[in-house]
Amino acid sequence: MNIDLEGIRIPESKLAREIMELVRDTEPPLLFHHSSRVYYWGALAGKRRGLRFDPELLYAGAMFHDMGLTDQYSSAAERFEVDGANAACDFLRSHGIAQHDVETVWTAIALHTTPGIPQHMHAVVALVTAGVEMDVLGLSYAEYSDAEREEVVYAHPRTAHFKEDIIQAFYDGIKHKPETTFGNVKADVLVDKDPHFTRGNFCSVIRGSARRG
Repeated sequence: MNIDLEGIRIPESKLAREIMELVRDTEPPLLFHHSSRVYYWGALAGKRRGLRFDPELLYAGAMFHDMGLTDQYSSAAERFEVDGANAACDFLRSHGIAQHDVETVWTAIALHTTPGIPQHMHAVVALVTAGVEMDVLGLSYAEYSDAEREEVVYAHPRTAHFKEDIIQAFYDGIKHKPETTFGNVKADVLVDKDPHFTRGNFCSVIRGSARRG
């Protein structure tokens, strides 16, 4: 369902339609609706902040950002964020999108779980993360009006237990490659779900290296 929030809507283009169809056919409804909400939260944040951005690129970043959690796009050893970024990159290149725009979307997806950096980068990079942080973490929740929140969730519903459902989806998508969570927030998911998981330690890596001194 496409809604119009003060001019914010999913782009009505062939590219956006094909992105929507691919993601809808690949991801479970939980992730598809989450990704759709991320687009609206990000676009609304961009409008509120007075940022100029390409809606198609933001839509691509939002919709592909969790594709790395799916069996079809999950690699054996890359971070799931990189898997999603690579999937978006391949898709956009196959549709003739300019390389600098492809790189912007790749970066937006690859960095969406790396707090403190995206907000200082290109608007699309910043807004994909802003949308994710709103939908998953509730950051900046109060900056959205009741009407905005209600309309977006009506169009793309949250499950009754979304908080636990999304944590489980993260776990299911990364549990086969726990080493990829070193140094990022997804290590917290494995700590929460797997009593046998041992978090990597940066200081231990330094002390255990082959370097002298």
